Amino acid sequence: MNDTTHGIRIRPGGLADAPAILDMLDGAVAWMNARGNTEQWGTTPYSQKPGGAARVERYLTENTPYIAELDGMPAGAMVLDSGPSPQMPIAPAGEPELYVRLLVSDRRHAGLGVGAALLAHAAGETRRAGLELLRVDCWAGGGGELVAFYERNGFTPTDRFLSDAWPGQVLAQRLV
Repeated sequence: MNDTTHGIRIRPGGLADAPAILDMLDGAVAWMNARGNTEQWGTTPYSQKPGGAARVERYLTENTPYIAELDGMPAGAMVLDSGPSPQMPIAPAGEPELYVRLLVSDRRHAGLGVGAALLAHAAGETRRAGLELLRVDCWAGGGGELVAFYERNGFTPTDRFLSDAWPGQVLAQRLV
């Protein structure tokens, strides 16, 4: 399925997208660090973290990835799954759901609605699957900007959690 919203084209992702996603993740780490945020993803570029590239490859082969494109170039990525990562201390939903396991955009396209378009696509995929629940977890530290981003995109905070020293927030969107 190819969706187009505000010039953003969303297409299924695949293993060939791994380098672009790693570049986006590296750019996100650099951007966060430049803003003084070294707690969310640390200071090491994602592509250089032990297991970072392998994790992206697993996302692309074991889950359902989507790529947002602007002018034919990758501008964002999202990975959907049937639930949260088993490594995260998150309670099961108690019903079938889709779960956003990864959402990242290329910082060169910040403010153009790439993340919002991918989340709208996730909501559509949830409905197409006949499900009513879409969830995501995110870093809840700093000033709560990331939680606020998901709230602006129709999610409601549910459970907070702590993964080691990493404060997290689960958010849910009910789709009818």
